[in-house]
Amino acid sequence: MLEPAYEADVVVVGAGVAGLSAAHRLVRAGVTTVVLEAAPWVGGRMSTEKVDGFRLDRIGQLLSTPYPHPALGPGLDALVLRPFAPGVLLHSDGRHHRASVPAHGGSTRGALHAVRALTSAPRSAGARPRTHTGEGPGATAPSPDAPPSGRLVRGTPLRLRSTLARIAATPVDRLLSRPELPAREALASRGLPARTVDGFLRPLLAALLCDPDLTTSSRCADLALHSFVSGRLCLPEGGAEALPELLARTLPPGTVHTGVRVTSVSTTAVTTAEHGRIRCRAVLLATDARAAAELLPGLRVPDFHPVTVVHHTTDEPPETGGHLLLDADRGGPVAHTAVISRIDPTRAPAGRVLVSSTVLGTPPPDVDAAVRRHLARLYGTSTARWETLAVHHTPEAVPAMRPPHDPHRPVRLLAGLYVCGDHRDTSTVQGALRSARRACAALLNDLRADRPLHTADPRPTSPRPAAA
Repeated sequence: MLEPAYEADVVVVGAGVAGLSAAHRLVRAGVTTVVLEAAPWVGGRMSTEKVDGFRLDRIGQLLSTPYPHPALGPGLDALVLRPFAPGVLLHSDGRHHRASVPAHGGSTRGALHAVRALTSAPRSAGARPRTHTGEGPGATAPSPDAPPSGRLVRGTPLRLRSTLARIAATPVDRLLSRPELPAREALASRGLPARTVDGFLRPLLAALLCDPDLTTSSRCADLALHSFVSGRLCLPEGGAEALPELLARTLPPGTVHTGVRVTSVSTTAVTTAEHGRIRCRAVLLATDARAAAELLPGLRVPDFHPVTVVHHTTDEPPETGGHLLLDADRGGPVAHTAVISRIDPTRAPAGRVLVSSTVLGTPPPDVDAAVRRHLARLYGTSTARWETLAVHHTPEAVPAMRPPHDPHRPVRLLAGLYVCGDHRDTSTVQGALRSARRACAALLNDLRADRPLHTADPRPTSPRPAAA
């Protein structure tokens, strides 16, 4: 338990991945740090429910990162990432089509190969669903000269290939300096056929950004494609909670305190409902956007993308070769689905199968029945006997990044008062971690300055913090 007179150099409010990552950076810099979390657990939206031996993520955000070296930041060296099979599996016109990338990604040449499965001869009408995989027992990699497996793009694929190649080869700072439009408008303006956009880029970006309508800033969409082409889609072993729990576990004992609700903040103290006022030299606000705005009313609250994740188990697992399966036809509510226990066996009891499916936007009234019908078409098998384990709906799952979007929103509000989180960067796990790094750099610079740290002690009311 915290004592009312407890003092620290920095109090971090919020034990999500941003706050916990920031605490690691501050502790390593020799700064005494306390992390306060209102919930009984750490992780915020990166939480995992346990049901009968299954580990069920509430949001199921994908990590798109270099593999096998995550390089996500301090405290995460021991994180085990489970990669999806390279590329993605697309369902279109009753068939599966694999868009593959090399086993470890990372090259422009590999980026061009990612669309090879989309550059084939026309499909025959009424073809039976078919899955092409390049992994698993008995699987063989297709020869470059082998007959193509299916077609989603009419005409030459060179435009799509060159677009992905340019994105893969462009430095991030140059991607962020491009003219900004909604992603759907930017894709249409690049000369790509509408069938290419709808059949490959739209479902892929919807999965990466949790934005089915592609209203996201084109700069953020380009960043997502850059990460996808140069890395691998992965999941933390053991569930999404494994990442924040690892961060919390590797901090010094007594750093993280759960069940402590902060009611107000200033540059020199935080006030809690349970333990009174805690004095400090600086405060770092690392909550979600809405909670941050409740403590600092001048902060902007973005719109959000709602996400619903439906978890099923079955005795007859569908075969997708460990790929993420995307719906290119928009034939139902499911944006993407996967046999998660194939990617990460620790998420299901031995001998059981876990299928997790994501619905973006407002879910239909009977979401489980609608998802079952859609999954039957996507996987080409009956789902009548599948058991529903959980349905998790999160109305404010992912902050929207509509243009104009600044992925480097200010993290220093006043000397002694800082803020971080995915709402200050890109709406991804990596964005939350980057914002924590920026906030710590600003905070440590102020702590090390010769001048007195605190220049004011009210909540920010000036125009600058109000626009932050």
